[in-house]
Amino acid sequence: MSQERGEEKSTGLKTRHYKVARSIVPLRQRVPLAALITLLPGERGEEKRTGLKTRHYTVARCIALLRQGARLVAVLVVLLAGPVARGQSAKPAEAIALEQQGKLEEAAAVWRAVTAQNPRDAGAFASLGVVLSKEQKYPEAAAAYKKALALDRKLPGVELNLGLAEFKQGNFEAAIAPFRAALVAQPQNAQARALLGLSWYGAKRFAEAAKQLKVAAKSDPGNTELRRALAQSCLLAKEYECALEEFRQILQQDPDAAATHILMGEALDGLSRTPEAIAEFQTAAKAAPREPEVNFGLGYLYWKSHQYENAKIAFESELAVDENHAQSLAYLGDIELKANHPEEALALLNQAVKLKDDIRIAYLDLGTILMQQKQNKEALAALLRAEKLGPEQPEAHYRLARLYREMGNAAASQKEFERVRALHEKTEGDVGSKMAAPTPSLPPSSPN
Repeated sequence: MSQERGEEKSTGLKTRHYKVARSIVPLRQRVPLAALITLLPGERGEEKRTGLKTRHYTVARCIALLRQGARLVAVLVVLLAGPVARGQSAKPAEAIALEQQGKLEEAAAVWRAVTAQNPRDAGAFASLGVVLSKEQKYPEAAAAYKKALALDRKLPGVELNLGLAEFKQGNFEAAIAPFRAALVAQPQNAQARALLGLSWYGAKRFAEAAKQLKVAAKSDPGNTELRRALAQSCLLAKEYECALEEFRQILQQDPDAAATHILMGEALDGLSRTPEAIAEFQTAAKAAPREPEVNFGLGYLYWKSHQYENAKIAFESELAVDENHAQSLAYLGDIELKANHPEEALALLNQAVKLKDDIRIAYLDLGTILMQQKQNKEALAALLRAEKLGPEQPEAHYRLARLYREMGNAAASQKEFERVRALHEKTEGDVGSKMAAPTPSLPPSSPN
Protein backbone atom coordinates (compact mmCIF):
# COMPACT_ATOMS: atom_id res chain seq x y z
CA MET A 1 0.00 0.00 0.00
CA SER A 2 2.79 2.35 0.28
CA GLN A 3 4.84 4.00 -2.27
CA GLU A 4 7.49 4.73 0.30
CA ARG A 5 6.50 5.49 3.75
CA GLY A 6 4.89 8.87 3.66
CA GLU A 7 4.77 9.09 -0.12
CA GLU A 8 1.96 6.76 -1.02
CA LYS A 9 -0.34 7.30 -3.94
CA SER A 10 -3.36 5.44 -5.04
CA THR A 11 -5.92 5.47 -7.70
CA GLY A 12 -8.47 3.86 -5.56
CA LEU A 13 -8.80 1.47 -2.74
CA LYS A 14 -8.08 -1.76 -4.44
CA THR A 15 -10.69 -4.14 -3.48
CA ARG A 16 -12.47 -6.53 -1.74
CA HIS A 17 -12.43 -7.64 -4.67
CA TYR A 18 -12.76 -6.27 -1.32
CA LYS A 19 -10.06 -8.63 -1.20
CA VAL A 20 -13.47 -7.85 -3.28
CA ALA A 21 -11.08 -9.65 -2.25
CA ARG A 22 -12.43 -9.69 0.95
CA SER A 23 -11.58 -12.61 0.68
CA ILE A 24 -14.86 -12.03 -0.39
CA VAL A 25 -17.18 -12.78 2.02
CA PRO A 26 -16.28 -10.90 4.88
CA LEU A 27 -16.60 -7.52 3.56
CA ARG A 28 -19.87 -6.11 2.94
CA GLN A 29 -21.37 -8.87 1.09
CA ARG A 30 -20.66 -6.83 -1.81
CA VAL A 31 -22.74 -7.81 -4.42
CA PRO A 32 -23.89 -10.72 -3.67
CA LEU A 33 -23.39 -12.24 -6.70
CA ALA A 34 -23.76 -14.94 -4.77
CA ALA A 35 -27.20 -14.90 -4.25
CA LEU A 36 -28.11 -14.17 -7.56
CA ILE A 37 -31.03 -15.88 -8.62
CA THR A 38 -34.50 -14.46 -8.36
CA LEU A 39 -37.13 -14.63 -10.99
CA LEU A 40 -35.87 -13.50 -14.35
CA PRO A 41 -37.71 -11.25 -16.74
CA GLY A 42 -39.53 -12.83 -19.59
CA GLU A 43 -39.25 -16.36 -18.21
CA ARG A 44 -41.90 -16.30 -15.59
CA GLY A 45 -44.00 -19.20 -16.67
CA GLU A 46 -43.73 -22.73 -15.37
CA GLU A 47 -42.29 -25.47 -17.51
CA LYS A 48 -42.94 -29.10 -16.93
CA ARG A 49 -40.65 -32.02 -17.33
CA THR A 50 -42.53 -35.18 -16.72
CA GLY A 51 -44.18 -33.61 -13.76
CA LEU A 52 -41.21 -31.58 -12.59
CA LYS A 53 -42.03 -27.87 -12.41
CA THR A 54 -39.38 -25.25 -12.79
CA ARG A 55 -38.93 -21.51 -12.40
CA HIS A 56 -36.16 -19.51 -13.92
CA TYR A 57 -34.02 -17.59 -11.53
CA THR A 58 -31.52 -14.76 -11.89
CA VAL A 59 -29.03 -12.89 -9.85
CA ALA A 60 -30.30 -11.73 -6.59
CA ARG A 61 -28.79 -11.31 -3.19
CA CYS A 62 -25.37 -11.28 -1.61
CA ILE A 63 -22.38 -13.44 -1.77
CA ALA A 64 -22.67 -15.53 1.11
CA LEU A 65 -23.89 -19.05 0.57
CA LEU A 66 -22.18 -20.20 -2.53
CA ARG A 67 -23.25 -23.50 -3.90
CA GLN A 68 -26.78 -23.42 -2.71
CA GLY A 69 -29.38 -24.24 -5.15
CA ALA A 70 -31.20 -22.59 -7.94
CA ARG A 71 -34.10 -24.42 -9.43
CA LEU A 72 -33.18 -26.63 -12.32
CA VAL A 73 -34.41 -25.83 -15.77
CA ALA A 74 -37.04 -28.23 -16.94
CA VAL A 75 -35.66 -30.81 -19.29
CA LEU A 76 -38.18 -30.90 -22.09
CA VAL A 77 -37.21 -34.13 -23.75
CA VAL A 78 -38.71 -37.43 -24.71
CA LEU A 79 -37.68 -39.66 -21.88
CA LEU A 80 -37.05 -42.74 -23.90
CA ALA A 81 -35.39 -43.01 -27.26
CA GLY A 82 -37.25 -46.23 -27.95
CA PRO A 83 -39.82 -48.54 -26.38
CA VAL A 84 -38.99 -50.39 -23.20
CA ALA A 85 -38.62 -54.09 -23.83
CA ARG A 86 -41.18 -56.39 -22.29
CA GLY A 87 -40.07 -57.73 -18.94
CA GLN A 88 -37.86 -54.81 -18.00
CA SER A 89 -38.55 -53.69 -14.45
CA ALA A 90 -37.02 -50.21 -14.57
CA LYS A 91 -39.42 -47.72 -16.14
CA PRO A 92 -39.30 -43.95 -16.45
CA ALA A 93 -42.81 -43.63 -15.03
CA GLU A 94 -41.65 -45.32 -11.84
CA ALA A 95 -38.69 -42.94 -11.51
CA ILE A 96 -40.92 -39.93 -12.09
CA ALA A 97 -43.44 -41.08 -9.48
CA LEU A 98 -40.68 -41.59 -6.91
CA GLU A 99 -39.25 -38.17 -7.68
CA GLN A 100 -42.65 -36.53 -7.22
CA GLN A 101 -42.96 -38.25 -3.85
CA GLY A 102 -39.61 -36.80 -2.79
CA LYS A 103 -37.91 -40.19 -2.82
CA LEU A 104 -34.90 -38.91 -4.68
CA GLU A 105 -32.45 -41.68 -3.85
CA GLU A 106 -34.88 -44.33 -5.07
CA ALA A 107 -35.70 -42.27 -8.16
CA ALA A 108 -32.01 -41.95 -8.99
CA ALA A 109 -31.59 -45.71 -8.65
CA VAL A 110 -34.41 -46.30 -11.13
CA TRP A 111 -33.01 -43.78 -13.60
CA ARG A 112 -29.64 -45.51 -13.36
CA ALA A 113 -31.34 -48.79 -14.19
CA VAL A 114 -33.12 -47.15 -17.12
CA THR A 115 -29.82 -45.84 -18.48
CA ALA A 116 -28.24 -49.27 -18.04
CA GLN A 117 -31.05 -50.78 -20.08
CA ASN A 118 -30.98 -47.99 -22.65
CA PRO A 119 -27.40 -46.68 -22.68
CA ARG A 120 -28.14 -44.39 -25.61
CA ASP A 121 -31.18 -42.75 -24.03
CA ALA A 122 -30.04 -39.15 -23.68
CA GLY A 123 -33.29 -38.11 -21.98
CA ALA A 124 -32.83 -40.68 -19.22
CA PHE A 125 -29.32 -39.43 -18.47
CA ALA A 126 -30.66 -35.87 -18.38
CA SER A 127 -33.43 -36.89 -15.97
CA LEU A 128 -30.90 -38.70 -13.80
CA GLY A 129 -28.89 -35.48 -13.67
CA VAL A 130 -31.93 -33.54 -12.48
CA VAL A 131 -32.57 -35.95 -9.62
CA LEU A 132 -28.90 -36.01 -8.60
CA SER A 133 -28.85 -32.22 -8.59
CA LYS A 134 -31.88 -32.15 -6.32
CA GLU A 135 -29.91 -34.44 -4.00
CA GLN A 136 -27.06 -31.88 -4.23
CA LYS A 137 -24.80 -34.53 -5.73
CA TYR A 138 -23.44 -32.05 -8.22
CA PRO A 139 -20.35 -33.90 -9.48
CA GLU A 140 -22.48 -36.95 -10.33
CA ALA A 141 -25.18 -34.73 -11.84
CA ALA A 142 -22.61 -33.00 -14.04
CA ALA A 143 -21.37 -36.38 -15.26
CA ALA A 144 -24.94 -37.43 -16.13
CA TYR A 145 -25.59 -34.20 -18.02
CA LYS A 146 -22.34 -34.58 -19.96
CA LYS A 147 -23.35 -38.10 -20.95
CA ALA A 148 -26.75 -36.83 -22.11
CA LEU A 149 -25.11 -34.13 -24.21
CA ALA A 150 -22.63 -36.58 -25.70
CA LEU A 151 -25.61 -38.57 -26.95
CA ASP A 152 -27.71 -35.59 -28.05
CA ARG A 153 -26.03 -32.17 -28.12
CA LYS A 154 -29.32 -30.40 -28.82
CA LEU A 155 -31.23 -31.76 -25.85
CA PRO A 156 -33.20 -28.75 -24.50
CA GLY A 157 -32.25 -27.38 -21.09
CA VAL A 158 -29.33 -29.71 -20.40
CA GLU A 159 -26.56 -27.21 -21.10
CA LEU A 160 -28.11 -24.83 -18.59
CA ASN A 161 -28.47 -27.56 -15.98
CA LEU A 162 -24.87 -28.65 -16.53
CA GLY A 163 -23.76 -25.07 -15.99
CA LEU A 164 -25.74 -24.91 -12.74
CA ALA A 165 -24.20 -28.16 -11.51
CA GLU A 166 -20.70 -26.78 -12.12
CA PHE A 167 -21.59 -23.38 -10.68
CA LYS A 168 -22.88 -24.89 -7.44
CA GLN A 169 -19.56 -26.67 -6.99
CA GLY A 170 -17.72 -23.39 -7.40
CA ASN A 171 -16.35 -24.58 -10.76
CA PHE A 172 -16.94 -21.20 -12.39
CA GLU A 173 -14.57 -21.71 -15.30
CA ALA A 174 -16.25 -25.02 -16.11
CA ALA A 175 -19.71 -23.41 -15.93
CA ILE A 176 -18.89 -20.81 -18.58
CA ALA A 177 -19.00 -23.10 -21.64
CA PRO A 178 -22.40 -24.69 -20.93
CA PHE A 179 -23.99 -21.36 -20.01
CA ARG A 180 -22.58 -19.85 -23.18
CA ALA A 181 -23.98 -22.75 -25.21
CA ALA A 182 -27.37 -22.30 -23.53
CA LEU A 183 -27.31 -18.63 -24.47
CA VAL A 184 -26.39 -19.39 -28.08
CA ALA A 185 -29.35 -21.78 -28.26
CA GLN A 186 -31.66 -19.20 -26.66
CA PRO A 187 -30.27 -15.67 -27.03
CA GLN A 188 -33.22 -14.21 -25.09
CA ASN A 189 -32.77 -16.53 -22.10
CA ALA A 190 -32.19 -14.04 -19.29
CA GLN A 191 -31.32 -16.73 -16.77
CA ALA A 192 -28.54 -18.12 -18.93
CA ARG A 193 -27.12 -14.64 -19.53
CA ALA A 194 -27.17 -13.71 -15.84
CA LEU A 195 -25.56 -16.98 -14.82
CA LEU A 196 -22.93 -16.63 -17.54
CA GLY A 197 -22.11 -13.18 -16.18
CA LEU A 198 -21.86 -14.56 -12.66
CA SER A 199 -19.61 -17.37 -13.80
CA TRP A 200 -17.27 -14.88 -15.45
CA TYR A 201 -17.31 -13.00 -12.17
CA GLY A 202 -16.52 -16.12 -10.15
CA ALA A 203 -13.65 -16.83 -12.54
CA LYS A 204 -12.34 -13.30 -11.78
CA ARG A 205 -12.84 -12.16 -15.36
CA PHE A 206 -14.69 -9.04 -14.47
CA ALA A 207 -14.75 -7.27 -17.84
CA GLU A 208 -16.50 -10.27 -19.40
CA ALA A 209 -18.87 -10.43 -16.43
CA ALA A 210 -19.78 -6.77 -16.82
CA LYS A 211 -20.47 -7.24 -20.53
CA GLN A 212 -23.08 -9.94 -19.89
CA LEU A 213 -24.56 -8.35 -16.78
CA LYS A 214 -25.08 -5.01 -18.54
CA VAL A 215 -27.42 -6.75 -20.97
CA ALA A 216 -29.12 -8.72 -18.19
CA ALA A 217 -29.66 -5.61 -16.06
CA LYS A 218 -31.02 -3.66 -19.02
CA SER A 219 -33.67 -6.32 -19.57
CA ASP A 220 -34.71 -6.13 -15.90
CA PRO A 221 -34.05 -2.53 -14.76
CA GLY A 222 -35.98 -2.95 -11.52
CA ASN A 223 -33.80 -5.81 -10.28
CA THR A 224 -31.62 -4.08 -7.69
CA GLU A 225 -29.55 -7.13 -6.90
CA LEU A 226 -28.73 -7.65 -10.55
CA ARG A 227 -27.65 -4.01 -10.75
CA ARG A 228 -25.42 -4.57 -7.74
CA ALA A 229 -23.81 -7.53 -9.44
CA LEU A 230 -23.17 -5.35 -12.48
CA ALA A 231 -21.84 -2.47 -10.38
CA GLN A 232 -19.47 -4.76 -8.56
CA SER A 233 -18.22 -6.29 -11.80
CA CYS A 234 -17.61 -2.82 -13.25
CA LEU A 235 -15.77 -1.85 -10.08
CA LEU A 236 -13.48 -4.86 -10.21
CA ALA A 237 -12.90 -4.36 -13.93
CA LYS A 238 -11.88 -0.79 -13.04
CA GLU A 239 -14.74 0.58 -15.13
CA TYR A 240 -15.31 3.15 -12.42
CA GLU A 241 -17.77 5.38 -14.26
CA CYS A 242 -20.00 2.38 -14.95
CA ALA A 243 -19.78 1.31 -11.30
CA LEU A 244 -20.52 4.82 -10.07
CA GLU A 245 -23.62 5.15 -12.22
CA GLU A 246 -25.00 1.81 -11.05
CA PHE A 247 -24.35 2.60 -7.40
CA ARG A 248 -26.07 5.97 -7.77
CA GLN A 249 -29.13 4.23 -9.17
CA ILE A 250 -29.13 1.75 -6.29
CA LEU A 251 -28.77 4.49 -3.67
CA GLN A 252 -31.81 6.27 -5.07
CA GLN A 253 -33.85 3.21 -4.11
CA ASP A 254 -32.07 2.50 -0.81
CA PRO A 255 -30.17 5.59 0.41
CA ASP A 256 -29.22 4.03 3.75
CA ALA A 257 -27.59 0.86 2.40
CA ALA A 258 -24.15 0.71 4.05
CA ALA A 259 -22.80 -1.85 1.58
CA THR A 260 -23.68 0.37 -1.35
CA HIS A 261 -21.97 3.38 0.23
CA ILE A 262 -18.86 1.24 0.67
CA LEU A 263 -18.87 0.21 -2.96
CA MET A 264 -19.60 3.76 -4.05
CA GLY A 265 -16.59 4.84 -2.03
CA GLU A 266 -14.41 2.27 -3.76
CA ALA A 267 -15.52 3.49 -7.17
CA LEU A 268 -14.83 7.11 -6.23
CA ASP A 269 -11.41 6.20 -4.89
CA GLY A 270 -10.69 4.37 -8.13
CA LEU A 271 -11.36 7.66 -9.91
CA SER A 272 -8.89 9.39 -7.56
CA ARG A 273 -11.76 11.20 -5.85
CA THR A 274 -10.55 10.17 -2.42
CA PRO A 275 -12.22 12.95 -0.35
CA GLU A 276 -15.61 11.92 -1.77
CA ALA A 277 -14.72 8.28 -1.14
CA ILE A 278 -13.99 9.10 2.50
CA ALA A 279 -17.41 10.71 2.81
CA GLU A 280 -19.09 7.56 1.49
CA PHE A 281 -17.16 5.34 3.91
CA GLN A 282 -18.01 7.69 6.78
CA THR A 283 -21.69 7.34 5.90
CA ALA A 284 -21.34 3.56 5.76
CA ALA A 285 -19.49 3.42 9.10
CA LYS A 286 -22.16 5.56 10.72
CA ALA A 287 -24.96 3.37 9.38
CA ALA A 288 -23.23 0.05 10.21
CA PRO A 289 -20.27 0.61 12.55
CA ARG A 290 -19.73 -3.12 13.06
CA GLU A 291 -19.88 -4.06 9.38
CA PRO A 292 -16.71 -6.10 8.69
CA GLU A 293 -14.00 -4.04 6.99
CA VAL A 294 -15.94 -0.79 6.78
CA ASN A 295 -13.66 0.84 9.36
CA PHE A 296 -10.58 -0.64 7.75
CA GLY A 297 -11.60 0.83 4.38
CA LEU A 298 -12.14 4.21 6.00
CA GLY A 299 -8.81 3.93 7.80
CA TYR A 300 -6.99 3.06 4.60
CA LEU A 301 -8.42 6.12 2.86
CA TYR A 302 -7.33 8.33 5.75
CA TRP A 303 -3.89 6.66 5.72
CA LYS A 304 -3.26 7.26 2.07
CA SER A 305 -4.42 10.85 2.55
CA HIS A 306 -1.77 11.16 5.31
CA GLN A 307 -4.45 11.71 7.98
CA TYR A 308 -2.72 9.30 10.31
CA GLU A 309 -4.53 10.12 13.54
CA ASN A 310 -7.91 9.58 11.90
CA ALA A 311 -6.57 6.43 10.27
CA LYS A 312 -5.41 5.10 13.62
CA ILE A 313 -8.85 5.58 15.14
CA ALA A 314 -10.51 3.79 12.22
CA PHE A 315 -8.07 0.85 12.28
CA GLU A 316 -8.59 0.48 16.03
CA SER A 317 -12.35 0.49 15.44
CA GLU A 318 -11.90 -2.37 12.95
CA LEU A 319 -9.90 -4.30 15.54
CA ALA A 320 -12.74 -3.80 18.00
CA VAL A 321 -14.91 -5.73 15.54
CA ASP A 322 -12.21 -8.27 14.60
CA GLU A 323 -9.18 -8.38 16.90
CA ASN A 324 -7.32 -10.51 14.35
CA HIS A 325 -7.73 -8.16 11.41
CA ALA A 326 -4.21 -8.46 10.07
CA GLN A 327 -4.27 -5.53 7.66
CA SER A 328 -5.41 -3.12 10.38
CA LEU A 329 -2.53 -4.32 12.56
CA ALA A 330 -0.10 -3.83 9.68
CA TYR A 331 -1.20 -0.28 8.96
CA LEU A 332 -1.18 0.61 12.64
CA GLY A 333 2.39 -0.66 12.66
CA ASP A 334 3.21 1.56 9.69
CA ILE A 335 1.70 4.56 11.48
CA GLU A 336 3.84 3.83 14.56
CA LEU A 337 6.93 3.59 12.35
CA LYS A 338 6.10 6.92 10.73
CA ALA A 339 5.79 8.36 14.24
CA ASN A 340 9.31 7.05 15.01
CA HIS A 341 8.11 4.40 17.44
CA PRO A 342 9.98 1.36 16.06
CA GLU A 343 9.43 -0.97 19.01
CA GLU A 344 5.67 -0.43 19.01
CA ALA A 345 5.67 -0.82 15.23
CA LEU A 346 7.68 -4.05 15.39
CA ALA A 347 5.20 -5.67 17.77
CA LEU A 348 2.21 -4.79 15.57
CA LEU A 349 3.93 -5.84 12.35
CA ASN A 350 5.05 -9.19 13.72
CA GLN A 351 1.51 -9.84 14.92
CA ALA A 352 0.16 -8.98 11.47
CA VAL A 353 2.46 -11.33 9.52
CA LYS A 354 1.73 -14.18 11.92
CA LEU A 355 -1.94 -13.81 11.03
CA LYS A 356 -1.47 -13.21 7.32
CA ASP A 357 1.72 -13.69 5.35
CA ASP A 358 0.90 -11.68 2.22
CA ILE A 359 0.77 -8.09 3.48
CA ARG A 360 3.49 -6.29 1.57
CA ILE A 361 3.66 -3.17 3.69
CA ALA A 362 4.21 -5.26 6.83
CA TYR A 363 7.30 -6.95 5.37
CA LEU A 364 8.55 -3.67 3.92
CA ASP A 365 8.36 -1.97 7.31
CA LEU A 366 9.82 -4.98 9.11
CA GLY A 367 12.78 -4.87 6.75
CA THR A 368 13.26 -1.17 7.46
CA ILE A 369 13.22 -1.62 11.23
CA LEU A 370 15.53 -4.63 11.13
CA MET A 371 17.97 -2.68 8.93
CA GLN A 372 18.00 0.09 11.52
CA GLN A 373 18.73 -2.52 14.19
CA LYS A 374 21.59 -3.94 12.07
CA GLN A 375 19.87 -7.31 11.83
CA ASN A 376 20.81 -7.56 8.18
CA LYS A 377 20.04 -11.22 7.61
CA GLU A 378 16.51 -10.89 8.99
CA ALA A 379 16.05 -7.58 7.16
CA LEU A 380 17.05 -9.22 3.87
CA ALA A 381 14.47 -12.00 4.31
CA ALA A 382 11.71 -9.47 5.04
CA LEU A 383 12.57 -7.21 2.10
CA LEU A 384 12.82 -10.12 -0.32
CA ARG A 385 9.34 -11.17 0.77
CA ALA A 386 8.06 -7.61 0.24
CA GLU A 387 9.66 -7.57 -3.20
CA LYS A 388 8.01 -10.86 -4.12
CA LEU A 389 4.60 -9.57 -3.03
CA GLY A 390 4.97 -6.36 -5.06
CA PRO A 391 7.67 -6.75 -7.72
CA GLU A 392 6.52 -3.64 -9.59
CA GLN A 393 6.68 -1.41 -6.52
CA PRO A 394 9.98 0.44 -6.19
CA GLU A 395 10.29 0.77 -2.41
CA ALA A 396 11.45 -2.78 -1.67
CA HIS A 397 13.97 -2.61 -4.52
CA TYR A 398 15.34 0.67 -3.16
CA ARG A 399 15.69 -0.66 0.37
CA LEU A 400 17.26 -3.87 -0.89
CA ALA A 401 19.77 -1.78 -2.85
CA ARG A 402 20.76 0.06 0.32
CA LEU A 403 20.92 -3.13 2.35
CA TYR A 404 23.09 -4.94 -0.23
CA ARG A 405 25.43 -1.97 -0.30
CA GLU A 406 25.71 -2.04 3.48
CA MET A 407 26.39 -5.79 3.33
CA GLY A 408 29.18 -5.22 0.80
CA ASN A 409 27.40 -6.75 -2.19
CA ALA A 410 27.98 -3.98 -4.74
CA ALA A 411 26.75 -5.94 -7.75
CA ALA A 412 23.41 -6.82 -6.16
CA SER A 413 23.04 -3.25 -4.92
CA GLN A 414 23.62 -1.83 -8.38
CA LYS A 415 21.11 -4.23 -9.89
CA GLU A 416 18.42 -3.13 -7.44
CA PHE A 417 19.15 0.57 -8.03
CA GLU A 418 18.79 -0.03 -11.76
CA ARG A 419 15.47 -1.73 -11.12
CA VAL A 420 14.27 1.28 -9.14
CA ARG A 421 15.19 3.61 -11.98
CA ALA A 422 13.42 1.41 -14.50
CA LEU A 423 10.19 1.32 -12.54
CA HIS A 424 7.72 4.10 -12.94
CA GLU A 425 6.04 5.17 -9.74
CA LYS A 426 3.02 2.97 -9.43
CA THR A 427 0.08 3.48 -7.17
CA GLU A 428 -0.25 1.47 -4.01
CA GLY A 429 -3.77 0.54 -4.94
CA ASP A 430 -7.30 1.60 -4.35
CA VAL A 431 -9.26 0.74 -1.26
CA GLY A 432 -11.13 -2.00 -3.04
CA SER A 433 -7.99 -3.98 -3.59
CA LYS A 434 -7.15 -3.91 0.08
CA MET A 435 -10.47 -5.30 1.14
CA ALA A 436 -12.06 -8.59 0.26
CA ALA A 437 -14.21 -9.87 -2.67
CA PRO A 438 -17.38 -11.96 -2.78
CA THR A 439 -17.87 -15.28 -4.44
CA PRO A 440 -20.89 -15.82 -6.64
CA SER A 441 -23.53 -18.09 -5.24
CA LEU A 442 -27.16 -18.99 -5.50
CA PRO A 443 -29.77 -17.97 -2.94
CA PRO A 444 -30.33 -20.25 0.03
CA SER A 445 -34.05 -20.07 -0.51
CA SER A 446 -33.85 -21.46 -4.02
CA PRO A 447 -34.99 -25.04 -4.42
CA ASN A 448 -32.65 -27.60 -5.82
